[in-house]
Amino acid sequence: MKLYHHPLSGHSHRTHLFASLLGLPYELVEVDLMSGAHKKLDFLALNPFGQVPVLEDDGNIVPDSNAILVYLAKKSGRTEWLPDDAKGSADVQRWLSVAAGEVAYGPAAARLITVFGAGFDPKEVISRAHALLGHIESHLADRDWLVGSGPTIADVALYSYVARAPEGNVDLSGYPKVNAFLRRIEALPGFVPFAKTPAGLASAA
Repeated sequence: MKLYHHPLSGHSHRTHLFASLLGLPYELVEVDLMSGAHKKLDFLALNPFGQVPVLEDDGNIVPDSNAILVYLAKKSGRTEWLPDDAKGSADVQRWLSVAAGEVAYGPAAARLITVFGAGFDPKEVISRAHALLGHIESHLADRDWLVGSGPTIADVALYSYVARAPEGNVDLSGYPKVNAFLRRIEALPGFVPFAKTPAGLASAA
């Protein structure tokens, strides 16, 4: 099993993290985003959208980080990570949609400005990030995990960009429940940290 990734991509990290939490054997293949390797023909054959991550497993090509989370949970038969009942599955899907929406356009977008030089409006995306964090803080008021009584792929999908939100100038200090949630994920067996952005790269962007 090969996972095409970039170490500074939060989408990549969530798949790397989940594969490690499951204890699955896999090979990390770094895609050099800075040189445009993700837009070259050999990579576009794996993902026509030219985005990491991509999972290659026994002839199956799975692009998109959330799709990879679902694939790995289903492949391993670990229903604690992705419930197979209607309500549990829907509750997880709700947060996968948040990861693809509010997270992507909030804390992830804010971080893209400082790490990759993206042309977003900092004030707008940081405001979105805080609105999202406020919702998560409220949701976690009486629970440890986003769905049910244990960790699911919903938690994995949100972790990376929320944990690295300060790299996009999003202050997490006002969200004690969110911070406790991050520490719980980091305490899971098999946890792998998300690489911190080199100071020079962030300041030069």
